[in-house]
Amino acid sequence: MIVAGLGLRSGCDAQALIALVLAAQQRCGRRADLVAVPAFRYREAGVQAAARHLGLGLRAVTPDELLAAQPRCMTRSARAQAAIGVASVAEGCALAVAGPHSRLIVPRLTGSGATCAMAQGEDA
Repeated sequence: MIVAGLGLRSGCDAQALIALVLAAQQRCGRRADLVAVPAFRYREAGVQAAARHLGLGLRAVTPDELLAAQPRCMTRSARAQAAIGVASVAEGCALAVAGPHSRLIVPRLTGSGATCAMAQGEDA
């Protein structure tokens, strides 16, 4: 399984999210199977629209899942740490949903108001 994890500011535009996921897919030469976002951003209009446009399933990541994935993340954001208590949102979401033995195949990419990372589960 390949998971595109997203971190985003409230109100982030769907086009920015779509562009980031496409850039991540191009970087690793793989297509995501689904998109993972923090549970507190799951209902954002841009997130919903981006997942629909990309034809991907959408999974909400709980705070506990996001926290548990932090030791496996490659990048750290002081801003994210101060705002929500974790230092890597996109990478954490991707790793949490891809599974306990997953690995990052695209570390955090930064775009307009959002970040994206991709993780591969061990069965992919």
